[in-house]
Amino acid sequence: MAPEWIDISVPLRTGMVHWPGDPPVNIERVSDMDRGDQANLSKMDMSVHSGTHMDAPLHFIRDGMSIDEVPFEALIGPARVIEIVERESISVEALAANRILPGERILFKTRNSEQNWAAKAFMPNFVYLSTQAAECLVEIGVKTVGVDYLSVSGYGRNEVEVHQKLLEANIWVIEGLYLGNVSPGNYEMICLPIKIYSGEGAPARAILKPIF
Repeated sequence: MAPEWIDISVPLRTGMVHWPGDPPVNIERVSDMDRGDQANLSKMDMSVHSGTHMDAPLHFIRDGMSIDEVPFEALIGPARVIEIVERESISVEALAANRILPGERILFKTRNSEQNWAAKAFMPNFVYLSTQAAECLVEIGVKTVGVDYLSVSGYGRNEVEVHQKLLEANIWVIEGLYLGNVSPGNYEMICLPIKIYSGEGAPARAILKPIF
């Protein structure tokens, strides 16, 4: 029996957890068949960095590539899920222990994946990528980096530095993944962001299928 695809994206819902200071997620049914309307129709008001989403270089680089310019090879192909046991940040030592190779698509599973994404409260002490680890990933030359909370950088710590280092190197960033039901290992990945013209980011649907 062929392995099944695993959905590692988070459902968007009104009032869900969001980055402090960003617009909250609000999804409103403006036409509803239960109210006698002919069709169901909804509108959305939110940051494009809500839930599972991607950052384009333009997010922190003035003349960087936008989300509609993302190369498909960054989003489709083999990916490796690496489990990080460190409780505060992902270190250079953790990267070295996992022998990351150039061109890899790396998804970091941390204690963040224990977080209940249905909760509305923001978790400020989530596990993030240290600045030194970001520099190491740039030196290695990975293709894509994914994390299991709302930012690859820490809250109130190294937000600008980590984003700039990765995005300047055209390393594509996936944030807001849910990896709680995913074991470390090798997978086939598809992650497609919404095609927003000149967008610095976009919500995305991400799925994995085990490679044996």
